[in-house]
Amino acid sequence: MVQSVSKLNREAVVAGLTDLVGAELVVTDERQLREASVDRFKKYQAVHGIYDAPPPAAIVNATSTGQVAAVLAFANEHRINVVARTGRTGTEGGLETAVTDTIVLDGSGLDRIIAIDEENMQATVGCGVRLQVLEDTLRERGLTTGHSPQSKPLAQYGGLVSTRSIGQFSTLYGAIEDMVVGLEAVFPDGTISRIKNVPRRATGPDIRHIVIGNEGALCYITEVTVKIFTYMPENNEFHGYLVDDMATGTAIIREVVVNGFKPSVVRLYSPADAGQHFSHFHRDKCVVVFVAEGPKGIVRATSEEIERVVAGHTAEKVDPKLIEDWFDHLNWGPEKIEAEKEVMRAKAELGYTTEVSCNWSKVTELYESVMNRVRDEYPYADDLTLLGAHSSHSYQTGTNLYFVYDYRIDCAPEEEINKYHTPLNAIIVEEALKVGGSMVHHHGVGKYRTAWTAEEHGSAYSMLTRLKAAFDPNGIMNKGTIFPLDA
Repeated sequence: MVQSVSKLNREAVVAGLTDLVGAELVVTDERQLREASVDRFKKYQAVHGIYDAPPPAAIVNATSTGQVAAVLAFANEHRINVVARTGRTGTEGGLETAVTDTIVLDGSGLDRIIAIDEENMQATVGCGVRLQVLEDTLRERGLTTGHSPQSKPLAQYGGLVSTRSIGQFSTLYGAIEDMVVGLEAVFPDGTISRIKNVPRRATGPDIRHIVIGNEGALCYITEVTVKIFTYMPENNEFHGYLVDDMATGTAIIREVVVNGFKPSVVRLYSPADAGQHFSHFHRDKCVVVFVAEGPKGIVRATSEEIERVVAGHTAEKVDPKLIEDWFDHLNWGPEKIEAEKEVMRAKAELGYTTEVSCNWSKVTELYESVMNRVRDEYPYADDLTLLGAHSSHSYQTGTNLYFVYDYRIDCAPEEEINKYHTPLNAIIVEEALKVGGSMVHHHGVGKYRTAWTAEEHGSAYSMLTRLKAAFDPNGIMNKGTIFPLDA
């Protein structure tokens, strides 16, 4: 594909953007530009004021689809890299500016709830609408989005859809790709495309999926219509169990799911990971968690099935109130992010995650191979304060494994990523691919798993590169995301 090489210097880029949208929407403040050059992948460096990515030329705070189209057409004409941004909760480097004088195009200003259609059970929102805002609005009407990632208080719909987000209740409600009915997106030449809202159609390939999960590498999502659901929290029933090992826990959650039951929450924690969530009762065992949600009859039937399945294994029941208390404190808001920053500053400690997926038959093998390889090969194992995993999203054919690792940092801030996170991430990705799994379950490829994109897709990789060549022939969209910089 053609690589973008801007024909304009920074001053000309800023002048052109100012002419297009007005000076009040163009940000050139140096501090804001530095902060816009990274996302939460480089959180330790950022908390120490270190920004090693090239700063963008400007941030454009768009307030309409027309402005998004105008900026993209301008960037396309002049071969200027564009990073699409909304809620800024990305963790895989997808928001990082990989080349100089990038335009960061922020859609947070497209923040209107356009319609809530209770008869057809769908809501239409601008890309800058916060998930929490829509959820709170729906709750007032006895409805819910069914979508609850940990970033719920901060995440906005453009980013949720562009990264194929998933929430804590996915086994019942599905992931974001199951929720999206229709959408509007703008392509690099300024073309605005709208995919209409219908329950289903058989009119060729499902073109929604060209847009969903594109991570700003093909187009810019400006509007989304999603399914909504009836909210019945009064019927919720909570279940928790202690089991001896991951194999037993996997067998339990698999049987419940493949038998056709859909608890909203289906989780299995390794002993180490359970220690940071259930330290007051886990006793160095694995923890299995279920939440049954929905109409009372369905909830009761689901709970009975959970109890029947668990009775066939060696497991110890946990007081449901302990699970309910944990459930009420899952999400990350601004206060938790600030607390994390304070730990990084004061103790030089932090935690990262790498989430992958595989078929049921490979779950235990993948878990054990990662744990063993890290212990045997990772040169800084003595600096690890936590190494564990949990399964949090299950399907008829398999589940995810969300590996977690915390470590003490014994190096300069700018060396932390390469010393600690990069090799740990590589071990997990490599082991997932070895068992035929996926290198990413829901955080997106970003810029730091692109080394494995071709291996992930195998003989289908050409389909992906042809999409890029067709929709972004000048290579201006989020350079280095999904596709390696040298692709």
